[in-house]
Amino acid sequence: MAIHEIIQRVRIELIETFDRLDDYFDLPEKTRAIKPSSDGWCIDEILEHITLTNHFLMITLKQSLEKVLLRTKEQPIPEVASRLDRIKVISDPDAFGWIRPEHMEPTRQVSSDDVQRKLHTQREECLNILSQIENGEGSLHKVRMSVQELGKLDMYEWLYFLIQHAKRHCIEMDRICE
Repeated sequence: MAIHEIIQRVRIELIETFDRLDDYFDLPEKTRAIKPSSDGWCIDEILEHITLTNHFLMITLKQSLEKVLLRTKEQPIPEVASRLDRIKVISDPDAFGWIRPEHMEPTRQVSSDDVQRKLHTQREECLNILSQIENGEGSLHKVRMSVQELGKLDMYEWLYFLIQHAKRHCIEMDRICE
């Protein structure tokens, strides 16, 4: 898969996933407050968790962007092989257990409107970052991802991880609605 195809795949899935997240805010408040029988989080809590996780993933993305933009002046952009498919496992809530850090747990102190606004902002920030690395620059910097021993991920893979994490929770929210 060529770099422009990787970028297009990330862009399309990012937009579709954030659109899907936005749809959950159309559910009645009562539905968004249902606690699953597994003693998990309700939809509103999951949505807040996604914004918290995105926040921390995006700190790394923003730091990587600074480094990448400097490196593009110094080194050529390498040919990139797609490794996105190995990250898809993140989207499956049944594939593995996931213990998240405390700072990514919902506080239950943020309004649904604020969570939705935050998701809109994060979507635009992700798309903006992607637009700044649309010629393959995102492959110039890698950061280690410990989840599922994924190893070092470039910026496109890091964004794809963010997307797959949200998809994982979409499945969980869909189960609550069933």
